[in-house]
Formats: sequence, C-alpha cells, structure tokens
Amino acid sequence: MTETTNIKIAYPLDVALLQRRQKKLRRTLKASLTAPPLRVAILGGSTTSEVANYIELFLLNSGVNVEIYQSDYNQFYQEALFDNDALDAFNPQVIYLHTSSVNLTRWPVPTDLDADVSEKIADTFDDFHSVWQALHVKYQATIIQNNFELPFSRPLGNIDASAVTGKTRFTNALNAKFAEYAELDGNFILHDLNYLSAWFGLERWFNKTQWFAYKYAMSSDAFPELGHSVANQILAVVGLSKKAIVCDLDNTLWGGVIGDDGLKGIQIGHESAEAEAYTELQQYLKALHQRGVLLTVCSKNDIENAKQGFSHPDSILTLSDFSEFKANWENKDQNIEQIAESLNIGLDALVFLDDNASERALVASNLSSVAVPNIGQDVTQYITALDKAGWFELVSLNPEDVTRAAMYAHNQERQQLQREFENYDDYLRSLDMHAMIAPFDEVALPRITQLTNKTNQFNLTTQRYSAQEMTSVMHSPRHLSLYGRLRDKFGDNGIVSVIVGAEQESTLTIDLWLMSCRVFKRKMEQAMFAELVRHAKARNLQRLVGRYVPSKKNGLVSDHYASLGFQRLSESEEGSSQWEYVIDEHQAEPDLPLVIMRE
Repeated sequence: MTETTNIKIAYPLDVALLQRRQKKLRRTLKASLTAPPLRVAILGGSTTSEVANYIELFLLNSGVNVEIYQSDYNQFYQEALFDNDALDAFNPQVIYLHTSSVNLTRWPVPTDLDADVSEKIADTFDDFHSVWQALHVKYQATIIQNNFELPFSRPLGNIDASAVTGKTRFTNALNAKFAEYAELDGNFILHDLNYLSAWFGLERWFNKTQWFAYKYAMSSDAFPELGHSVANQILAVVGLSKKAIVCDLDNTLWGGVIGDDGLKGIQIGHESAEAEAYTELQQYLKALHQRGVLLTVCSKNDIENAKQGFSHPDSILTLSDFSEFKANWENKDQNIEQIAESLNIGLDALVFLDDNASERALVASNLSSVAVPNIGQDVTQYITALDKAGWFELVSLNPEDVTRAAMYAHNQERQQLQREFENYDDYLRSLDMHAMIAPFDEVALPRITQLTNKTNQFNLTTQRYSAQEMTSVMHSPRHLSLYGRLRDKFGDNGIVSVIVGAEQESTLTIDLWLMSCRVFKRKMEQAMFAELVRHAKARNLQRLVGRYVPSKKNGLVSDHYASLGFQRLSESEEGSSQWEYVIDEHQAEPDLPLVIMRE
C-alpha cells in the first residue's frame, strides 16, 4: 500500500498508514459517492470516535456511502431506553453497540454463592436485553452487538476459568447467553469481540494508559481491526458479501505443477509440512463451500491435467465441489468474466486466489471490482488472507445457504437440457416447474430478508429491509407481501422472489419487487405478477403503481413494468420512473409454462 489518497484499502491492514491518513482517505472516498447514505448509529459504552472513523472508512472503501451518529460517552443504555430526539430524527438503519468488558459492573466476588453469580449473569443479560428490545421497537434497525473479551486480570489465577466466581467463567457464561439470543432473533447480529481480542492478543488489546486518559476500551492500535470487522458485518447486512472464490491450481490448491510433476509428485496430504499446509487450505475451502460459498477454477493448464489433480487420494476437494472449471491457456481476466457470466453473479462477488503475482496484477488491473488478496507464495498465509479479510461474513446461516452450490449445479443441468430444445417454451415446460406463491410467514421470513438485502440485478427499487421491518410488513393490514418458491425436476430453487406493496385507498404501490438471478427467464416474474393481481382483486384494489429506481446493476429490469402491460406515468432526469396498471376484473389468468401452487 502506498501513501496516496486514491488507494484501495486492502487486507492485511497497514495500521500505521491508516492512523496517519484515515481522515483524508475518508474525505476523498466520500466525495466520490453520490448514493443516499446508510444511516449507522454507534451507541458506546466507551469513547467511540476512533472506531466510528474506521467503520466509516471501510464502508466508504467498499462503495457504501454512510452517515454516522454517535452517542455521548457511555450513554448507550440511556439513549436506547429514554426519549432521544436526536436519535429519533436520525432514524438509524443499523445500530452498533460498542460495549466491552469495561461495561460489566456486576463482576462476581470470591464470597458469592452459586445463586449470587447466576443472578448477576441474569441481571446483566436483562440490562442488555432491555436495550435491544427498546431499540427494536423504536427503530426496527439491525442491531450489531459486541460480546465480551476476556478480563484484563484474573484474581483467581488459572482456576478463574473454572471457579464459579471466576471473572473468566462469568464472561464466558454471558457470551453464551448473547449467542443463544442471536440465534433466536434474526434482526440481532453478534460481533465476536472475544475472538478479535484473542487474535489481536490480549496483552496488546488492553492499554490502561489510554483507558484512564481517553476512555478507550481497547488499544488505539486495535481500532482499525475492530472497525474493519464491524464494517464487514454491516456490508453483509446490505448484501455486499462475496459469493464465490476463483481458484488457481498449481502451487495454490496443491504444491507443485501437475503437468510437470504428475499426480504422484504434487504436494497434498500428510507426507510433508508443505503437503499438510495445502491440505489445511483445501479443508478451509471445503468448509466455505459447505456453508454456501461457490468454488470455481481458473487455471492455465490442460484441462485433463487440471482435473487429474483432484483424483489424488489425499485431495479434500473433488471436481463436484466446483461450480465452474476453466482450465486453458487464455488470459485469466477473460476466463473470470466468463465464470461470472455463467454463474450469473457480478464480478464484485468474486475473490481471486492465485499464488502468481503477475496473474494477480493482471486481474486486479483489468477487473478492478474482483477482490484479489495479495497472498504471496507462502501457503501457510493463504487461509489468513481469506479469513481475516471478512469477505464472506454472514448475517445468519440458513438451509438455503448450505444448499447454494447444489442449486448452481442444478442450473448447469438446466442449461445442458436447454441446448437440446429448439423452442424455449418447450424447454421451460419440460422442466416441470411448480411455483409456490404465498403471503409472508414466520418460517420464510429469514430467507426473505436475506434475499432482499442481497439481490441487486432483478430488483426494481433496491430498497433494503431489516428483519424487523419485514416482520412489520408481514403483520401490517395495509401491506400486501408475497414470496415465491420455484422447484422443478432438477431440484428446489428455494425462495427466489419477493414483492411488497403498500395499500392506500384503491391503489397498491409496489415498494419492492425482486427475483434471484437463479431463475432469470423462467417466467417466474409473470407468475408473481399473476398472483399479485389476484390478491389485489381480493382486496378490491383498482390499480397497481410500480416504481423503477435505476442502480449500477439493475438495468436489465428497466423495461420490466412495460413488459407486463403497465403504462409509464413519469420519468425523472436520473432515470427513475413510475408506472400504472389498471386492474381488469375480467382478465384471464396467463398461460404459463409452470404450475402456480397456493396455500
């Protein structure tokens, strides 16, 4: 990283440079962004100014315009529970609670009984729970809450971790209760301050001089790492986590060159230190794949040699783990563009893993939106480069994340089948598609919220909703909300489309209409429209009004409303448009190559 104002900040962080230049960097990055800002409130249990600066910096660096509200010093509890005109006016979309062990006031003492400690744990949890509940009710924002780092001192020595009155055991018990709550509340995300402090090093984490002088809860050197970690969670909230890794092969997924060394000569397994390092990397990639990250290959290689490497008896990864496999002698930037196109995801959803510096430079130069970690040639650092960069943060883990790779594999089978048909409608009918379209329900709500905050291409307004906001929509009598699932003979695509409309008198205004790229051109949008009209008729509505708000990625739906028979009402200079559809009470249902199932 060079000292300039137009750098693209990358991991590992140059902390010294960021500390010197972060103010100028923030100003420069913000000047280039024109989108409405994401409103982030930081409610602190200690001084928040520095961590706020770094959260802002990393969000701006990722292309997210942001406006930040900060509470007064150690006023997180009061600002959450009592009237606060300033915070009300700000109306945050994301709230980060910057608390830590300095905010624990009910530490156990050696004379406490078991019941006393249990009561202190319950009372402390209840205090925080009341903060979360108050913020939920008032703002319907996504809440990001720190858990607690291990204590600065251990009066009981090593048995502090096992004795009932130990501060370490007390901290671990509180963290467990916070984690249990996070599993139950889809609008609440736990930020693992405990892990971050351990990785940073507790001896470096605590700086008592800075605490007494400035009320910094952790060392100022930790603020860039903390800001980076929280910013990555916020990026996940707004759907900007990465989706796929593009992997080189030789000296990246195994040691050696398969074309020269042969299958027996590559380094993978447990026969040497080098082989074990590559095995650990493959295990890490396999774990990412199992939680929904797509794996692809882009290698300068003969394709048969490239595939042979995965037949090694010690290979953790198999050919079936890869959604795309490009092994040829073309430039890698061109292959990566084809991979993105085939998967129907944006280049900004990709991470490129390659040991060759010149290949990394080529891709970084020609495909600037692809993330290219500077991994060097030390395989022991590859996992760190991927893991600590925070590209694959999750808001929650649901079953559809786990099956994502299988869904893309089924899409490949669909594409193969399509090539066998001359008539596209015949191909669609051969898929034996069944669409289940229904109003929002509690079971589907987490996936609905996740899809809403991730979908960018088929998204008419790109409006984002928190889980709490979606819950309010689901229960609101003035909102019409629908979601659609699509399955066919190859498998279940899961929840793929969402519509939210607000009713006023005889009109339904469509605030949100989106669809997953997995089912583009499958007539699912027509099926959703047919159900939208049916539900609108049941409410005695006479017209639908739709809005199209252009973004960098949703150009493909600019004529969506026109294709459905809407009439344009207006269009702004920026390209936003408003459309009207007059409901015909006697209009017949469309002839579609799928079966619409209803509850």
